[in-house]
Amino acid sequence: MPIAYKDIETARSRLAGNVVRTPLLHSHKLSEITGADVYVKFENLQVTNSFKDRGAFNKMSYLTEAERTRGVIAMSAGNHAQAVAYHARKLGIPAVIVMPETTPSTKVERTRSHGAQVVLSGETLADSQVTAEAMVKEKGYILIHPYDDDRIIAGQGTIGIEMLEDEPGLDCIVVPIGGGGVISGIAIAAKHIRPQIEMMGVEVKLYPSMYHALRGQPARCGGSTLAEGIAVKNVTERTIAICKQYVDDVRLVGESDIERAVMAYLSHQKTLAEGAGAAGLAAVLADPAHFRGRKVGLVLCGGNIDPRILASVIYRELEREHRIVNLRIQIDDRPGVLGRIASRLGQLGANILEVSHRRMFLDVPAKGAELEIMIETRDGRHAEEIVESIESDGFTARVLDAPGGKETLGSR
Repeated sequence: MPIAYKDIETARSRLAGNVVRTPLLHSHKLSEITGADVYVKFENLQVTNSFKDRGAFNKMSYLTEAERTRGVIAMSAGNHAQAVAYHARKLGIPAVIVMPETTPSTKVERTRSHGAQVVLSGETLADSQVTAEAMVKEKGYILIHPYDDDRIIAGQGTIGIEMLEDEPGLDCIVVPIGGGGVISGIAIAAKHIRPQIEMMGVEVKLYPSMYHALRGQPARCGGSTLAEGIAVKNVTERTIAICKQYVDDVRLVGESDIERAVMAYLSHQKTLAEGAGAAGLAAVLADPAHFRGRKVGLVLCGGNIDPRILASVIYRELEREHRIVNLRIQIDDRPGVLGRIASRLGQLGANILEVSHRRMFLDVPAKGAELEIMIETRDGRHAEEIVESIESDGFTARVLDAPGGKETLGSR
């Protein structure tokens, strides 16, 4: 193994005073929800809001003066980009960052704000890597790879040391996997300190690179994911070899699992997690039986989520919980009916958010109309009570996923 525990200890000394030693805190709410004893490592509290600060600083701190003069280049979907840009400026090193064209605008702008030159190239991180490698040959930049580098991995591994210092009795650590750099470093450290600990990695189903690599299978990757920070098509021999030796299992989670975890961090932990940062919690929520009764450490590895995407996730989760409900109601087209229904909803404790009154559709009777009303409710049972009450008043009502969407509670 090219990297050993002593390399991570050395990295820890170099990082002291240059990156944040983030807290590992017990989460009472998440423990109640999952049945596990959950501890969260808040890497979203780093200066650039992700764990990438650790590897980026560790790697660049080794550069010679001649290498610093040449400048550095990195390819990244956002968090590694910001970390390299931020620490390069602190160290006085010119930096160029190649990012996929699909990178959320908030990550692009934050990278530029740290003084780096940003080049948008390609649809995926693999495309950006091709551009970055071409620029290395043309301009002579030093490549700061996001995960295929021993010093990057050593820097990320300091998370494992800190977690077991703060809670030595952890039974399991769950870590999101993109290229495999952070789980490689944490696993080496954690298994050295506590050999019996279970190391679990998590990928999204659309990008199961490490999952299939560990099984010697080709991986089919692609598609739009909320967890773009771990949407990596190509893991490397370095991280595959480390994971084979130190990682016990890799789980796959779906998009709805990621959305649920982002919302759980926000509503129960009062903290922001990007999709990739919430992947560990998503795995626990998807299979609570595996973790029940155990001390589980989650690495909340990043909090750089686009505000527009966050708003969409919140709305979608409120719909899944039936706290926002869309009703479609058939009515007679005569004065007072809309007011009657609105009054009834108020009596039932529903808050009306939006109303659409449709007459000119062929599937609506000539003397009728169709109301689509978005309401705020307490929960699914409250929504059912509202529908039952409206139907008892003589109306036909359906509950939809969203305006124009499919039924969820059925026609009544």
